Amino acid sequence: MKKVLVELNERELNVLKRVLNENEVIEVDHIDQNNYKKYIGKTVKVKRFVDLDDLGLTKLPINFTTVGGSFYCAYNELTSLEGCPKEVGGHFYCVYNKLTSLEGAPEKVGGDFYCYENKLTSLKGAPVKVGGDFDCSDNPLVTFEGKPKFIGGKFRY
Repeated sequence: MKKVLVELNERELNVLKRVLNENEVIEVDHIDQNNYKKYIGKTVKVKRFVDLDDLGLTKLPINFTTVGGSFYCAYNELTSLEGCPKEVGGHFYCVYNKLTSLEGAPEKVGGDFYCYENKLTSLKGAPVKVGGDFDCSDNPLVTFEGKPKFIGGKFRY
């Protein structure tokens, strides 16, 4: 591999730092209605819980990697789960939104997964594994395609 020495001025160095930091994952204790704004546009790993309930969100403003506890994004105007964590240790609640798909949902949820009262017609994109109950009731489902392979509790539809 050939090494090249590159000189950057201060402005170019700052642009490079911003680009490199865009992929940086910030680790935080929790995110709720009081502190979520300082993480907008960031990629975050959360030790405990995320509570973004009832904020009028149309999309998740933060990209999550994993959440150790529960993840709440209910009572919003979400049309997508893009930005959700890949894994949630506790419960996952995305009820009372405008979701037409579960694409972007976590792959694994340690507790319950509740997605009732949305506009889902299938379960495509649902987690592969749910440790507790899976409740997709009150949706205009036409197929159970995408249903989790493992549900530790009850399946409600």
